[in-house]
Amino acid sequence: MKKFFFLSIALFLAIILPGNVSAQLVLPQPSPKASVMQAVGLTDITIDYSSPGVKNRTIWGDVVPFDKIWRTGANSATKITFSKDVKIGGTAVPKGSYSIFTIPGKTSWTFILNKNETASTDEYKQDQDLLRLNVTPEACPMRERMAFSISDFNDDNAKINLEWEKVRITVPVTIGTSEQAMANIKNSTEGTWRVYNSAARYMMDTKKDYDAGLKYVDQSLQLGNEWYNNWTKAQLLAAKNNYKEALGYATKAKELGDKNPEGFFFKTQVEKAIADWQAKSK
Repeated sequence: MKKFFFLSIALFLAIILPGNVSAQLVLPQPSPKASVMQAVGLTDITIDYSSPGVKNRTIWGDVVPFDKIWRTGANSATKITFSKDVKIGGTAVPKGSYSIFTIPGKTSWTFILNKNETASTDEYKQDQDLLRLNVTPEACPMRERMAFSISDFNDDNAKINLEWEKVRITVPVTIGTSEQAMANIKNSTEGTWRVYNSAARYMMDTKKDYDAGLKYVDQSLQLGNEWYNNWTKAQLLAAKNNYKEALGYATKAKELGDKNPEGFFFKTQVEKAIADWQAKSK
């Protein structure tokens, strides 16, 4: 009888109690984690932060006091990482990770990169600042949660934006892509026709240095006579207005490309160029 009693109690508890009494209650975080990453040229820019909400509060001058150091986020330090050296406001920033602090003001903000990437407000030390940059706040559409973004980027420049409530600040970043690309070309030891062809196309498309491009493409052609490097040389010659010689290399590119139609991905452009350059070379 006693055994039946204890079995009944156990069955009753199994019914009324949750399946896992040790399970933790999981709820949304007041300031959830966030991250933004953007490749700019050959450089990755990553920002890790926590995103507080407005929640019907007065943000500027209240939740975030004016003219005082702010960790620019919630919970822990806001961290920014550059995979290669950059410049911000003319100041060299070596590759690595930094904490972001700001000093918001009514008409001007101070943007700060601090060498202590995990620094909280209490741990912040001004002598660890890598740079301070004055920026002007702008009005923006209402944003409930604070957010970083990276915009208006090309191979050499980008903008880091911070928006919260109805305020935006923008910080310009200069990327050393051209120098990095040229160093990669110079230091390349692979020595295949593709490497030199890629170098030639970079000089043609980005640097507009057609003579240097011709030197690289000639090295490519010595290692392999392919439709793609013939087409590259044709384009370089055409860029120098040498349409007669360009026509010869474009025709060679078409002959080689037609033998492998699946890989001849510039077929239409080559055929159009041949027609155009025939007229120009007369």
